[in-house]
Amino acid sequence: MEKTIAVYPGTFDPITNGHLDIVDRALNLFDKVIIALAVNPGKAPTFTLEERKQMIEECYPAKDSRVEVDPISGLMVDYAHRRKAKAIVRGLRAVSDFDYEFQLALMNRKLEREVDTIFLMAGFRWIYISSSIIKDAARHGGNVHDLVPQHVEWMLKKKFNTI
Repeated sequence: MEKTIAVYPGTFDPITNGHLDIVDRALNLFDKVIIALAVNPGKAPTFTLEERKQMIEECYPAKDSRVEVDPISGLMVDYAHRRKAKAIVRGLRAVSDFDYEFQLALMNRKLEREVDTIFLMAGFRWIYISSSIIKDAARHGGNVHDLVPQHVEWMLKKKFNTI
């Protein structure tokens, strides 16, 4: 039987517990989730591509073959099609996320009809957080302990010299 694959794209700058919640829930629906670490020329990430990849990989031990981290550039829907993914997973926190995500899903559907977009609502515990909000809090010495994995918290403190 062929494995069902989903792609979960994002810049993950840095990965948060909200992101991990979406991955865990996607693993309940798919055999494998590829975390597509996007290189977005329109964004200036705080962490390098290598740092972001390392942070994500530390969340998923190498023995867990159900999760793969792959840096990508170009159209997400083309990447998903090449990887034989059935779906692109997108997390939603609020109604404000939906408008943009809906437009993106429609465009992806026009470009590649064999790849669906699946929206997963953020768990209530994570609905208010984003990588940007976490970085802003960490930059000013705020406690983000419960919002990111421990190794990510350490990297934030190191990046912002708040150790």
